Amino acid sequence: MKKPWNLTDLPVYSLATKGENGFNMNICTYVSAVSMQPKRFMVAVYHGTRSLENMYASEQAVLQLLTTSQVGLVRSLGKKSALQFDKQTWLRKKKVLSEWQSFTVLRDAAAWMLLQKRWHQDAGDHVLFLFDVVKYQTNNPDNIMTLHTLRQHKIISI
Repeated sequence: MKKPWNLTDLPVYSLATKGENGFNMNICTYVSAVSMQPKRFMVAVYHGTRSLENMYASEQAVLQLLTTSQVGLVRSLGKKSALQFDKQTWLRKKKVLSEWQSFTVLRDAAAWMLLQKRWHQDAGDHVLFLFDVVKYQTNNPDNIMTLHTLRQHKIISI
């Protein structure tokens, strides 16, 4: 029997961060809008990651809503750590990057949201961040990547 938290089909995001070692991107599925006015999001970032190091040292990040065409990026962005794997070089070689609001972002993302950090709190194996949306841009509202997409490609299981 499926666990209750695996019943819903949630969107897949990547959090673009920057720090002393340049930019980093991960995969985020523990993401939720929590306020309409002002627009706010909660994003959970896994312990022991470059993304978390960057978020502790920075006040901003870009939340990228992914499309199904980007499924080939998920294993490297989500299952490999930038502490051991050079995501920057890998992404540059794949020619999938662009610049937006002084951040390196994924060119074909469905949308980008520039986030301003409000606070963070330890939440178990993740740290929960509350962000205000400062700016956003919708690029391609079709074919949003979801957990179902990741299951179909055998990247995750339930």
